[in-house]
Amino acid sequence: MELYLLRHAIAVERGTPGYEMDSKRPLTPDGEEKMERIAEGMRALDLSLNLILSSPYIRARQTADIVAKVFNAQKKMETSVNLAPDGDPKKLISELRESYGSPESILLVGHEPCMSDLASVLLTGRSGLSLVMKKGGLCKLTVDSLQYGRCATLEWLLTPRQLALVS
Repeated sequence: MELYLLRHAIAVERGTPGYEMDSKRPLTPDGEEKMERIAEGMRALDLSLNLILSSPYIRARQTADIVAKVFNAQKKMETSVNLAPDGDPKKLISELRESYGSPESILLVGHEPCMSDLASVLLTGRSGLSLVMKKGGLCKLTVDSLQYGRCATLEWLLTPRQLALVS
């Protein structure tokens, strides 16, 4: 299985008037524009996505929507509360196994530190691996059998700038 971890693009800053609820903060116009270039870079890498699973927070859903549009994969998109900023990697892994079987390729769109915690658990068996995922950054893991604990190999970790240059 190929597992792609994507951090949402640039969003409206915390505390911005009109966006007091964290879950309601949208992408900025610049964030949307950059995410479109990032998604084009993802497509240029010839990624295949069987499922796009996003946090329910607006900024993550907007990020996933942009990717789904570029990949013409809107029907493959779902949301999961387990990808919210306070998401639990163990519950997310259980959800993936129980609800989605074993698709060949999954894109998970979420937040920090949740995304790097998930990568850490899958790569080392515990959280705490120092991994920096910038907004719009993408990580590729390969997994033979998805489980909570060490089960993945890091293939690559790309910054938003690197992804935008690929297209």
